Amino acid sequence: MKFFISDTHFLDKHMIGNKNFAPRPYFFVEEMDNDIIKNWNEIVTDNDVVYHLGDIAVCHDKPQQKAFEKVFNLLKQLNGKIILIKGNHDSRALFKYIDKNNIELNGEPKFSFEDVGTLIKMNHCQYYMTHYPMMMGQVKQIINLHGHIHHYSVSAKENINVGIDSPEKDYLKYKKPFGQPFTEDDLSVMIEQKVTDFMKRK
Repeated sequence: MKFFISDTHFLDKHMIGNKNFAPRPYFFVEEMDNDIIKNWNEIVTDNDVVYHLGDIAVCHDKPQQKAFEKVFNLLKQLNGKIILIKGNHDSRALFKYIDKNNIELNGEPKFSFEDVGTLIKMNHCQYYMTHYPMMMGQVKQIINLHGHIHHYSVSAKENINVGIDSPEKDYLKYKKPFGQPFTEDDLSVMIEQKVTDFMKRK
């Protein structure tokens, strides 16, 4: 099964207690990180693939190697094969460190990397997965899955925010645990409900 997520911001103390930007219900960053890992692993198995659309973590520990080790130790706790798409907070140096220390899962590397984005075909539709939202104009059966804008939504029915702070998770019929990746079924509901929402605005 495929899963989708963005903007975990592991280790990012600036996401804690910020009432004005993407408020997260935590007092301590360790509590946030542990909840994301727990909720992720509740539905993702090591036979699944997770597309992480950027902004994995924010850690400014020195030396840089120490920061990379902290991020990698968290990522190793997550189930599944993880495809990492570079976000604005993700350095190429971090990706190189993860690649150098990559671990094996089901006979292949657990982590793989995309610098800008990637395209998959699923359920008779094409999904362009990028960190930044793409403005695609009038298209058919093409959806842009993105992150970056946290608790905001792009005013276009072809753009779906899969970040963990996404307001579009409100289209779902259940309360999604914080940090849990979106399923293929979640995407289908979010896409359908956003289209319905936009039709009501006409």
